[in-house]
Amino acid sequence: MDWLVTVLGALLVLLVLRDVFHTLWHPTRHGGLSRLVMTAAWRLTSHLSTHRRAAGLAGPLAMVSVVALWASAATIGWALVYWPHMPVSFTYATGLDPADHAGFVDALYVSLVNLTTLGLGDIAPTAGWLRIVAPIEALVGFALLSATVSWIIGIYPALARRRALALRLSHLRRSRPTTGLSGAIAGATLLDSLSREVAVVSVDFMQYAESYYFYDGNDRTSLPAQIGDAVEQADQAAAAAHPEVRHSGSALKAALEDLAAILDERFLHTHGTPKQTFEAYARDHGRQSGSAG
Repeated sequence: MDWLVTVLGALLVLLVLRDVFHTLWHPTRHGGLSRLVMTAAWRLTSHLSTHRRAAGLAGPLAMVSVVALWASAATIGWALVYWPHMPVSFTYATGLDPADHAGFVDALYVSLVNLTTLGLGDIAPTAGWLRIVAPIEALVGFALLSATVSWIIGIYPALARRRALALRLSHLRRSRPTTGLSGAIAGATLLDSLSREVAVVSVDFMQYAESYYFYDGNDRTSLPAQIGDAVEQADQAAAAAHPEVRHSGSALKAALEDLAAILDERFLHTHGTPKQTFEAYARDHGRQSGSAG
């Protein structure tokens, strides 16, 4: 029975490590725990306020919750590894009675000390394999801290790129000439640059799926509010008379279709056209696609 508890703890630790790997380091996957927490936080905050103000907290709070759950689950997992072997396989500092410090709370304490790399040493393993396990837990704790920092460092530039694309689309909407882009060679260059930016945002949604659950309060920096206008631009350019503009318009249209496919597969599940997907994307973020100025 003791070894069954130890194995259960080891499995819990492995599940946490698997979720961390798929969330932070796998380029196209999204960890099950992080997906569940992010989705739940998004749905909850979306219904707390009709003006979507609470939705602005969904992404940051969900990230904090995911990290807290990772740390808590890892701590409990390692504690389950230690607990069945206390106090026989541990040494205690002077003044501590082993019989009084062999419960699950004490195992949690040992686990937290190792995970946070404090290394107090008042309760330490003496069994050979446990002396190997404890430093491994410390390495996992250090890796979890580093992974959390890298997650934060990575996701906010992705949000900035998404907002920059939305702002650029807003600028184009407000400064669009009456003749449209399809009648100028310069329009092809502009469309090509938009295609590249859309492709970058598509990669961001694959690599940082959590960025979907960040709400943009300003319409001009909200991609859900602005992306519908890009679809209209691509459709007009794809039917332009000038071959270069037509080619660039087709490329932008393909980039938008790829973005719509990623959003639909990972978050929306409409199984509709790109236009329907972007409309669902706008609704999910409390917007009207293509209607923001």
